Amino acid sequence: MTRPNILLIHADQHRADCLGVNGHPFLRTPNLDQLAAEGTNFTRAYTPIPLCTPARASLLTGQWPMQHGVIANHGTEGERALPEGIPTFSQALRDAGYWLGYTGKWGVDPQRDPTHFGFHLYLSEKEYARRRQAMGIPPRPHQNRWFGEVDPHITPEQSQLAWGADMTIQLLQHAAQQDQPFFLRWDPSEPHLPNVVPEPYASMYPPASIPPWPNFADDLAGKPYIHRQQRRTWGIDDWTWQGWAPIVGRYLGEITLLDHQIGRVLATLDELGLRENTVVIYSTDHGDLCGSHGMIDKHYVMYEELVRVPLIVRWPGTVAAGQTIDAFVSSEIDLAATFCACAAVPAPTTFAGQSLLPLIASTGRKEQWANRSEIFTTYFGNQFGLYSQRMVRDQRWKYVWNATAEDELYDTIADPGELQNLATLPPWQAERRRLRQRLLHWLQTTNDRLLNPWTQRVLESGL
Repeated sequence: MTRPNILLIHADQHRADCLGVNGHPFLRTPNLDQLAAEGTNFTRAYTPIPLCTPARASLLTGQWPMQHGVIANHGTEGERALPEGIPTFSQALRDAGYWLGYTGKWGVDPQRDPTHFGFHLYLSEKEYARRRQAMGIPPRPHQNRWFGEVDPHITPEQSQLAWGADMTIQLLQHAAQQDQPFFLRWDPSEPHLPNVVPEPYASMYPPASIPPWPNFADDLAGKPYIHRQQRRTWGIDDWTWQGWAPIVGRYLGEITLLDHQIGRVLATLDELGLRENTVVIYSTDHGDLCGSHGMIDKHYVMYEELVRVPLIVRWPGTVAAGQTIDAFVSSEIDLAATFCACAAVPAPTTFAGQSLLPLIASTGRKEQWANRSEIFTTYFGNQFGLYSQRMVRDQRWKYVWNATAEDELYDTIADPGELQNLATLPPWQAERRRLRQRLLHWLQTTNDRLLNPWTQRVLESGL
């Protein structure tokens, strides 16, 4: 069998519920919806950590953050580099004869770019700013800081998203001429805030037409202090939905612009005759609060809007079209193993995830998938001060261990908006203890350094 090509489109900060195929009532994402119709859509994919750099390091290495050691973004107190020589999926594919190209956001290591980790070619997103300057276009406005605004200086065709699609198309055209299979990766920086968006996308979703998120008016009663501190840090603790709606509208508009550019890339794949033998994967590093719970951005909370991510896989003739799978998937970690499986390359023994192919391939054997009864997510307390968290969720319950604050326990069926923290209520102590034990076992299995005699005593005693 001819080894397939692999195209990964890996966005930044795209929440799972902001896709048409995932039930958003009016957001337009026709190309991603079509990709899901032609492949498999995962509805319970979760990030290993809701933070850019560590999540991307997990994708590269197939390991949990506590295993590869990258636990913080660059320029923060907890910044660490990947260990030299750490096994990666990219080096494994290169050693097996794949040609690897990369464009867009990197974010894993400020000193070593993707070519240090097995990629043959890297086209940095920093080139876009130089290209924009060379065209005589003013820099992106930043008057509204991280809250975003209209970019009045460009058309959609001059946007960074269009540039990323252009570079991906060039990589596809180059790779099509090679006599070896390819792995191509496009990492748009969007829809990460600030959403500075050209028209008509900036006003595509008028603020007056956008209803509040169901959990927008969360009073945060009974929840850890850090949730309220997040609002205060950003200066948004007294914002009404009238202030939020324009921000949400630009976020949605940028997702539709991203979808349009993805359509251009997929059309090129067809024009080059590569569709049938190319695995196409769409995902992201983590989600975005974007007004849910009255919060913005990410960090130190474990709400679904932040930890659940979109994941779509299309492989004509191998992956059955139109599948929806609700198995728990650790997106970045399982994807690293999946890339190796697609290429028929043994995954490094250091990988912590498992290939998705037994779940999705029409000839796959689902009994080879080690079904998970729960999923885990981490946070290591940096950038805004010490605040470490670990999360476990199963089909119904989500438990968040906040090492320096109150526990959180949510019934995700009765309370999908995660508004009521049940952790201290007597009727739910058995569930809290059960999930604490599951979390403790996982911390031991992954050699998490947050676990020491003191914290283990805290977990076991229920303090």
